[in-house]
This record gives sequence, C-alpha cells and structure tokens, in this order.
Amino acid sequence: MCRWLAYSGSPVRLDELLYRPANSLVLQSKHARLGAETTNGDGFGVGWYGNVPTPGLFLSTEPAWNDRNLREIAAQLESGHVFAHIRASTGSAVQKTNCHPFRHGRWLWMHNGLIAGFPAVRRELTLAVDPLLFPEIQGSTDSEILFYLAVTFGLEADPVAAVARTVGLVEEVGRRHSVVNPIQMTVATTDGETTWAFRYSSEARSRSLFHSVDLSTLRHQYPDNPALHVLSDDARLVVSEPLGDLRGAWREVPESTCIVVHGGREELRPFTPVAPATAAADGVR
Repeated sequence: MCRWLAYSGSPVRLDELLYRPANSLVLQSKHARLGAETTNGDGFGVGWYGNVPTPGLFLSTEPAWNDRNLREIAAQLESGHVFAHIRASTGSAVQKTNCHPFRHGRWLWMHNGLIAGFPAVRRELTLAVDPLLFPEIQGSTDSEILFYLAVTFGLEADPVAAVARTVGLVEEVGRRHSVVNPIQMTVATTDGETTWAFRYSSEARSRSLFHSVDLSTLRHQYPDNPALHVLSDDARLVVSEPLGDLRGAWREVPESTCIVVHGGREELRPFTPVAPATAAADGVR
C-alpha cells in the first residue's frame, strides 16, 4: 500500500528525514520492511509548514528514489512540521492529484490502506461530502474521499470525532454493499501545530504504525550516536515503520488507537468509529 512519516519539532532539513536514516522513507520506496508491498514507487509527496499560513506541497508521480528534484529540495528546505508519503496504488491512477498529502486550508492528510470495495461504495460516499467541499476533490482515490468526509464531519473543530464519524460511515456503507471488512487505515492529519494519527481496520489487523520515544532518554542511552543530536528534545516522529534499528527508539501504536502529538508530547487514546445512526441520535450533522 503506502508508507509515510509525520515529523514535528525544531526545524530540520528534509534530507535528515527522507534520506539519511538507515531505513529512510526513500529507501522504503524500494525496500519497505513492514508494508503490504515491498515497493512503493507510484509517486510521493511532501507537505511542510513555513512562514505562510498554507502548507507547501511537492508532489510527483516519479518513484521517490529516482526524483532528482526531491533530492535538491530536501537538501535545502527546513521545516518544523513535515508530512511525507510514498505511494503504492491500490488501483487508482498514478497521477499528481492522487499523491498524498492532501491539503485543505491549513490542514494536511495522508493515508496508508484502502476502502475495500471502493468502486461499489464510491458514489454514496462521495455524495456524503459537503457540496461546498466537492469542487476541491481533484483526484480519484479513496484516501481523498476519506479526507473530505472528515472535513465534512468537523475535522477542523474536533479531528478525533470527525475521523470516528468518517470511519463509521465507511463501515456502514460498506457492509450494506456486502463488504466484510470495509476499511484498512493508518491516517495522519495536522493543522501545522498538532498531529493526529490513527491506526484502525475493520478486521482489527491494521497496517504497522510506530512513534518515536523521548530523544533526551535516547541520548543518555547512546551518547556517541550522532544521529540523535540532529533533532531537538521535543522532536517527535510518527511513522509507518521505524527509520532505524536503534533499540528502544520506537514504540508500536496499538490497534484501534489515536496518537496526538503536540509540543513534544504524545498522548495515546482508544479509537472507536461512530456509526451514522449514533451520530444522528447525538444531534451531530
């Protein structure tokens, strides 16, 4: 499927995240260790926050390992909040509008997984998107539909509740179309200050997801490791798979969990989808 990383902390050059780690995201585009596919060569994208309100995007249909422009940009660009994604298509076209992250205002979104039986449920899910948001949908992926459903359900006000309602709708629609396990996902979204990441699947066998541990602890354990001195103490990473093999550096995000990262702190919360009938009974749009 795909691999991704979400970074927050002091500004860091992009190549420190994308190229330099032993199991870097660019390396994973050829040789993913924990993904459903070894190769993730159907394009990539990088989103970052700088000095303007709207995050920047660089998207390409080239495989990440073969894009000279990515290497040039990564060697120059610094940011304290970065989303990066390498894509393995589950059937939709290889085109820039299908590359993650997706953007709406200040918000970014990226996804690893799929909506099972998407051709059968696509129309109904698309029609559930707020009509005012519909013109913003540019591509043909299930991931982008998930994003705009979440925005429809209040992502900008309460991301956890919005994603819970989105997943609940996908499962309800899928099961009405005889899809046994409608959704598989690790999702990350951010407003440039806080990152929310979700690990969930209908069959409770979700794709891998990890978060980094406190760097000050690692520096104490490994004082001679130069890689640990590039990032600040408040730096945090949420990744599809660990970027290296340093013992104790990574913790797996449990099944059916949301991790919230803000200001160098992370909080893990149970994640449960909310069915449409439940949401309606609570008086939510």
